[in-house]
Parts: sequence; structure tokens; C-alpha cells
Amino acid sequence: MTPHLTLPLERTSSLSDEQIESFARLGYVILPGFLPDGLASRLRNEADHWVDSGLREKSIASCVDPVTHGLPPVLELELAAHGELLTHAPLMDVLTQLMGPDFVFHHLHSDRQKPDLPGKDWHHDYEQRPQTDRRHTMIHTLHYLDGLDSDTSSLVVLPGSHLDVAEKDARARLGTAALPGEVVIDHLPPGSTVVVHSALFHARRALPGGQRGKDRYFVDASYCQVGTAWPPVKPYWRHMLRRARALGLDRGRPELFAERHFTEYVRSV
Repeated sequence: MTPHLTLPLERTSSLSDEQIESFARLGYVILPGFLPDGLASRLRNEADHWVDSGLREKSIASCVDPVTHGLPPVLELELAAHGELLTHAPLMDVLTQLMGPDFVFHHLHSDRQKPDLPGKDWHHDYEQRPQTDRRHTMIHTLHYLDGLDSDTSSLVVLPGSHLDVAEKDARARLGTAALPGEVVIDHLPPGSTVVVHSALFHARRALPGGQRGKDRYFVDASYCQVGTAWPPVKPYWRHMLRRARALGLDRGRPELFAERHFTEYVRSV
């Protein structure tokens, strides 16, 4: 039987020593109700606009075929609440506790996921080509604007798997099947954040039996510890970092949007 988590509902702005140790050992930490209600609500409205206006599809097209489509007309970080989220002070505090004071923004992804969206196979998101070590930390912050419940697909993580040096798709052949030791995260209050080491294997598990639930509002922002060169995942990554700097999102953090921490973009095969 897959375990479910019973979580405290207190909002927290910093991690305890126990949480920091747990992140190092297990590869994730759960922050229930982490985002202020007002910010979560504004992010939700922007996610609606991002999807309904076609901006999300244009952003995807610019990634898939940058020669044909060029730069996207709008970046997620140019949306006011999304830009605010990137440097939300409590989030910066958490990342500083886990990575130290110097880290760089990697990318942002926002979506309103349909109830019938298929699951996403077991994978990790640690950017390294080839996968050789885990000396530097990369973190994905997974923000669930409406939380998670019995009417949404769940997040499933494999504790400790971030310590394995493996390719991103090493467990993809398993689909979203239950694995020994997995933890299912399927009940979170609105505005909750799950902070995961990017090398942690995880999956999105759809509702069982084709059951139709409700939209799942999701924002994923990732950050990397400085000290190595990270591969970017968006062909327009320089434009993205320049726009963040121009908008003043760095807020006194000179490394947060610095281009020197990245290699050149290489399209994944």
C-alpha cells in the first residue's frame, strides 16, 4: 500500500534543522500553504490568462522551433505575480538554507493542467550532460496554487533517489507504476510548495480509472547552486535572464539572473 502524507497546516517561512537534514537525505521537503493567499490567487488568475490567451502555446512553439517562431511575445516572468514569485522573500530564504547564498534562476513553467491530462512517467529534472555527479544542487520548487486533493492528479516521489547518478529517463519504462518506497503527495492545502532536489525521481499520477476531476494549477520554478556551468533548457534563455534583470527582479542578488553560470543551449534529442 502506498503511504499518504499527513501534513501540518502551519505556514512556514524558514526550514528547521530537521527539515534541512531531511531534504539532504530524502530529496524533498513539503511546505503546506507556503504562498500567501493573495499571491496564490493572483498567480492563479495569471495562469488562466497564460493558458486562455494562447501565450503558453506560443512559448512552447518558441522552444520547439525557435528558428520559425522566434522569441515568445510574453515570458511567464513578465507576468507580475509570476515575477514576484521568482524572488518571493520566504522562498529565497528557503533556497539559501538549502544551497547557500549564491544560486541562479534556471527556468519557470506555469500551467493549468486539464483534469484528463495523462500521467507523467517517472523521471528527474537534474540538468547535466552527461549525468556524472551530484556535487552541485539544483532545486525545483513546485507550487500548487489550488493545492492537491482527491479530484486532482497526485505528485509521487521516490525518497533518496536524488543520490543516484542516473539519466533523467532511467525509470521511464515503468510509466507511473507504484514503486517500493514511494511517497504519494495527494492532499495539500492551497498555495502549497514542494521543494525537490532536481535529481529526485518523481511522477505525476493521473486519477484512477479515467476519473475526471478538476483543473490543477501548477507553477514550477527552478534554481541552481553556482560553481558549475548549467545547461539551459530554453533556447531563448539569454533573453529570459536579460528581461528579469531589466525588470529589476534580482533585488540585490547579482547572481540570480547572471548568464555566466550557463553553457550554450543544445537542443535535446
